[in-house]
Amino acid sequence: MRYNRYTIETTTEAEDVIASILDDLGIEGVQIEDGVPLSEEELAGMFVDIAPAPVRDDGSAFVSFYLDADEDNEPLLESVRAELDDMKSYIDAGSCKITVSTTADEDFQNNWKKYFHQFYIDDILFIPSWEEVEADDHKGLTVHIDPGTAFGTGMHETTQLCIRALRKYVKKGCRVLDVGTGSGVLAVLAFMFGAGQITGTDLDICAEAATADNMAANGLEDADFRLIIGNLIDDKSTQGSVGEGYDIVVANILAEVLIPLLPQGIRCLRPGGIYIMSGIIDDKEDAVVDKCKEYGLEVIEVNRQGEWRGIVAVKPSE
Repeated sequence: MRYNRYTIETTTEAEDVIASILDDLGIEGVQIEDGVPLSEEELAGMFVDIAPAPVRDDGSAFVSFYLDADEDNEPLLESVRAELDDMKSYIDAGSCKITVSTTADEDFQNNWKKYFHQFYIDDILFIPSWEEVEADDHKGLTVHIDPGTAFGTGMHETTQLCIRALRKYVKKGCRVLDVGTGSGVLAVLAFMFGAGQITGTDLDICAEAATADNMAANGLEDADFRLIIGNLIDDKSTQGSVGEGYDIVVANILAEVLIPLLPQGIRCLRPGGIYIMSGIIDDKEDAVVDKCKEYGLEVIEVNRQGEWRGIVAVKPSE
């Protein structure tokens, strides 16, 4: 099978934002190349005896993704270009020039497995299906998730910010709305933290298979989870299906989507309910906080991890 490899020339400042944009467009398997030195934690997670030779960090980065060469890629590429052009208005993204090459790879769908290994977020172990639990003394939660069938694995800082907030605020039996659920990793963890009923929404029909696979992998096939494909922001049918009265709304999406989502997200919350938001780059923090206050939310936490922000707010009781 032949694949087109598309490479975006950008900056280290924008690489994570571009990866999130591609993820939102349904593009999986993003590869990032830059000169940023690896941390001790990252080196430990590579399971290698000799670290890769360092390269000079000049601020440049290359984000690559693969699409089937036998399909018409142009409509999706037009969406990518439009998102990149919009991104340049709020972040230094470099040229965003896209180059293409074609490759043949009979086992392309499995090659990424050698790069993805089990990892921890606090005491939660995330492990792919082809690995065994290595730590005999692991007594925390274990989440089984495969990146090949998912839009997110939990590794990204924005997801981690949401996970920690859910762990803090989920109460036994509570109702949760996960907007932009993708792989369902946040829904899986919310159930593990004690949620009784979860509704997920997503724009991509592929989320159906991804969430079903990850629910099953974690023994949650019979959990009270429903997925609604549609846009909560402006689709009346989706809004009606989602309903109201949730104890928690969580949305791990870019700030440019979080802000227009606020009116509907707030509508879905019960009075006193918790609104968890992440996917917010540092220089968008004030804009999101200000909009939360404008719409009547009380911001109770702003959590920071690297250049990303997680905001927790509460809907005032009536």
